[in-house]
Amino acid sequence: MTVPAIEADALGKRFGRRAAWALRDCSFRLPAGRVCAVVGPNGAGKSTLLAIAAGLLAPTDGTITVLGTDPATARPRVGFVDQDKPLYPQLTVDETLRMGADLNPGRWDADTARRIVAGGDLDPDKRIRSLSGGQRTRVALALALGKRPELLLLDEPMADLDPLARHELMGVLMGQAAVHGTTIVMSSHVVAELEDSCDHLLLIGGGRVRLAGGIDDLLAAHARVSAPAATALAPHDVVESRATGRQVSALIRPSGPLPGDWRTGTPSLEELVLSYLRNPEAPTPADPMEAAA
Repeated sequence: MTVPAIEADALGKRFGRRAAWALRDCSFRLPAGRVCAVVGPNGAGKSTLLAIAAGLLAPTDGTITVLGTDPATARPRVGFVDQDKPLYPQLTVDETLRMGADLNPGRWDADTARRIVAGGDLDPDKRIRSLSGGQRTRVALALALGKRPELLLLDEPMADLDPLARHELMGVLMGQAAVHGTTIVMSSHVVAELEDSCDHLLLIGGGRVRLAGGIDDLLAAHARVSAPAATALAPHDVVESRATGRQVSALIRPSGPLPGDWRTGTPSLEELVLSYLRNPEAPTPADPMEAAA
């Protein structure tokens, strides 16, 4: 059986004994080779989860394994781009790439790193401190991909890039996944942008896993329905419903055949995510570990 890229069991993290939990009782399994979207509102725990997987934070409760071992041991095989893109401001672009080569002997892919930098027309002699936010993002991604990681963790990587640069670098990431089998875990607020690139979803809300699994499987397990307003939606699990005049529109998780007079359709990823986020009390699969298998 293939070792999961990430597996968490009752994972929890809080910062201080009296602080609120940033993550609580999170259990999921991410198969290797997937491109996973991590979505959720601000403060949901996405950045905390990625930092724990990168070995930068220790969990307070529960366990997490990365590439079949603990995050600290797996670190040489993991690339991580934090949303703040911390780089040494006094170094030039070229010096930064040479540093990446020195820190990753035997793994460094200089051609990939330089190709990513060259795509932004960056002067290799320019210091990091003088780069724009988007240019720093490009250098940070070059460092992470030049490491040739088995697992790449990206925390809001495209937030400060223009649409053309986002499209180009998403293509680079997808190429990395296709050619090298790299598992990519990427948090973002632009759900529609992820739908065309990702095949796995991890939806976090209130520090807990709300949904986890293959995107196609999750979409197939839900239905967008429209029925007369007086229609009872039970026994189906209702994620969200709205009455509009004589009709009720709902996103449900069917528990059996649907009536023939209902209008039905498959939701988009954005509709699925927004419905769960708008209704924190919506029923979720009882066993996230099973949903992620």
